[in-house]
Amino acid sequence: MRSVKDIANSIRLGRASAQQTISHYLQIIRQYDPPINSVTRILDERALKAAERIDLLIATGQDPGPLAGVPFAVKDLFDVQDEVTTAGSKILSKKSCANQDAEVIQRLCKAGAIPVATLNMDEFAYGFVTDNVHHGMTYNPHDLSRFAGGSSGGSAASVGGGIIPFSLGSDTNGSIRVPASLCGVWGIRPTFGLMPMQGVYPFAKSFDTIGPFCQTVEDLKLVFNVMAGVEDNASILPSVSDLQIAQVGGWFERDVEQDILKTIQEIMHLFGQQKKIEIPYIEQVRTASYLMTASEGGNLHLPMLRTQPLDYDPATRDRLMAGAMLPVASYLQAQKVKTWFQNYLAEIFKEYDLLIAPAVGAAAPLIDNPIVYVDGQPVPARVHLGIYTQPFSMSKCPVLSIPFQRKGKPPVGLQLIAQPYQEKLLFAVGSVLEQNGLAKASIIHRDAIT
Repeated sequence: MRSVKDIANSIRLGRASAQQTISHYLQIIRQYDPPINSVTRILDERALKAAERIDLLIATGQDPGPLAGVPFAVKDLFDVQDEVTTAGSKILSKKSCANQDAEVIQRLCKAGAIPVATLNMDEFAYGFVTDNVHHGMTYNPHDLSRFAGGSSGGSAASVGGGIIPFSLGSDTNGSIRVPASLCGVWGIRPTFGLMPMQGVYPFAKSFDTIGPFCQTVEDLKLVFNVMAGVEDNASILPSVSDLQIAQVGGWFERDVEQDILKTIQEIMHLFGQQKKIEIPYIEQVRTASYLMTASEGGNLHLPMLRTQPLDYDPATRDRLMAGAMLPVASYLQAQKVKTWFQNYLAEIFKEYDLLIAPAVGAAAPLIDNPIVYVDGQPVPARVHLGIYTQPFSMSKCPVLSIPFQRKGKPPVGLQLIAQPYQEKLLFAVGSVLEQNGLAKASIIHRDAIT
C-alpha cells in the first residue's frame, strides 16, 4: 500500500485526483474488508464530496493541505458529523447523530485528509480482542484464526490489512499498543493530555488518549503532527546520538517469547546500550491501573446500567457493574500508586532518555484458544492481553508501538517510552530502527479489481 506521504504528494502534484484515489479505496474496503470485518460503516457520499472539494482547490491553485486527499478511518467512538457515535454499542446506536466532527477529525480534514469509514471496537472500548457482540469479531489480517487485539482492533486491522492508509484509535490501557503490535503496524499513545478529546466518547478519563495507526514511522509523525497541532517547522527530528536507553526487565521478561527479547537486545546493541532496570512494585502498578479503569468506567456507565442492562454485551456489563461497586477507598489508594509511579519514572528519566519493553509477550492468541500466560498460568486474553501496556498508562509518558516481523510467525511489537512531550525523540529513534531493518510494519498489498 502507498504511504500517506506518497498519496498526498501524488494528489498535490496532479499525478492523481482525490476523487480517483477515494473511489479506489472505497472499492478496496468493499472488496477486501469483509473477511477481516474492521469496518462498521462506509462514508461514501461524504468522502466523494470531500474529494471533489480537494480537486477543486488544486485546480484553482489553492493549497489543499499536507494530507491532501488521503483517506482515513476512525474508531467508532469519534464523533463524525451526521453519523451516530456508537462506541461499539447497541445503547448509543439509538442516540442522535453528531452535529460536528470530533476536534481531531476537524484538524485532519482541514489538512486535506478524508474520512471514509468508521471502525469496529470492543464495546465501549472495554477489552483487548475486538470481539463485538453487535458488529462481530474483527479478525487479524495476517491470520484470520487469530485476534486483531483491541479495543482499537478495527483501526489496527484496517491498516495492517491494506484496507486504509491510516486510522485513528484510542488508548486507555493499551488499546492502541496491543492491536498495533498484533497487526504489525506503527502506533503511538501520545503524552496524556496532549491530544484534544472533544468529540471522543470516554471510558476512563484518567487514562484516555487518542492516536494514529500507520504503515511507516514517517507517516505516523506526519499524521501525529496534524492531530496535535504541531507546526511543520517544529517537526524536525532530534539527534539520536549518545542516547541513554534502558531495557525494562523483570515483569517485562516473564512469559515473553525469546525472539521478542532478542530483538530488544539487538536494538540496545544498535545504540551501544546494555543497561537493564527493574521497576519495583510493577504488579501493584498494573493492579492499580486495572482498578482505576474499572471504577471510572463502571461509574460512567452506572446510569445506563440501571436502566438498560440488557442492552450491554453481558461480558462488558458484568465488568462495568463490578467496577461500579469498587470501594472509594480502593480507588483513592490506587491513585496514590499512580502518583508514586509517575514520581518514580521522573527519577528514572534523569538517568535515561528512553525505556524499551515488550508490548505483547507473544503473537496474537488463537480465537479458538483465547488465552495468554501470566506467570506461566493461562488467563483470558480479553482481560489480560494488556499486561505489559497497562503499567505505562499510569504515567503521562508517550509510548511508541514498534512493529517488527518474525520469519514464519505473526507480527508482534515493542514499546518505546519517553518523557512527556518527547514524541519527536520517539519518532527519531523509530526512524533509525526502520532504516536499520529492526522495525518494519506488516502490510498486505491490495489492488482493487475494476
